[in-house]
Amino acid sequence: MDYMTLKEASEKWGILSRQVNYYCVEDRIPGAVKIAGVWLIPKDAEKAIDERRKVDRDLKNDC
Repeated sequence: MDYMTLKEASEKWGILSRQVNYYCVEDRIPGAVKIAGVWLIPKDAEKAIDERRKVDRDLKNDC
């Protein structure tokens, strides 16, 4: 299995590497492992859903 770093994942998903780190710590990215202090994320992993967003942006803009 191929892995990517926090930085690579953050660039792929368009978020900060710190947010990717939070997702890893909270076990929200399946297959992510921490080896020697470095998080390795499967290249085929999907971005975790941001649970802070409860309302879809499109619905919010229609109002």
